[in-house]
Amino acid sequence: MKVTLYSKSLTALGLAVGLGLGMHVSAAPETYTTEANHTFAEFSYNHLGLSNQTSRFNTVSGTITIDPTAKTGKADITIDTKSVDTSSSVFNSHIQAEDYLSTTQFPTAIFKADKFTFSGDKVTGMQGTLTLKGVSKPVTLEVTNFDCKKHPMFGVDFCGANAIAKVKRSEFNMGKNVPAVGDDVTIRIAIEAKKGS
Repeated sequence: MKVTLYSKSLTALGLAVGLGLGMHVSAAPETYTTEANHTFAEFSYNHLGLSNQTSRFNTVSGTITIDPTAKTGKADITIDTKSVDTSSSVFNSHIQAEDYLSTTQFPTAIFKADKFTFSGDKVTGMQGTLTLKGVSKPVTLEVTNFDCKKHPMFGVDFCGANAIAKVKRSEFNMGKNVPAVGDDVTIRIAIEAKKGS
């Protein structure tokens, strides 16, 4: 999944949640590329009124471009829908079938954001478009955590974020078993991204 942190979406896809932007980034727009081991998306929904189920997509990539001085940003995030992980191989196959993610026809979901919101020097949201199962809808990510700093192990500049969004799966042609299985889906995205490509 490609997240472009343009002084411009988690979040994608998140992107993420209560965003405190560390001002270690420079005044010019900078682009950050996701680090695979610490970037993923979770989704949760109510199952038959019995429990709230949480699963995740293990493969999320992209770029984020951000300019804290101009208070602008862009995000371009891709989710590999075949990387869905429900902790059950049987249910992984079930949720990838045509009634739900239909991953053979639609192997990716994409979130593109072209507007970031700030409170002071803190990013608080990303507005963009989520394309899932061939359907594109406007989605806003509430960013609850965001910081940029030199990574203590890699020794280069990183930005990280948590973001949350809520969608209705029926709006993306995945309405089977609504309302027995909840229509409302909460998406949470965690991103860590390295400056440059």
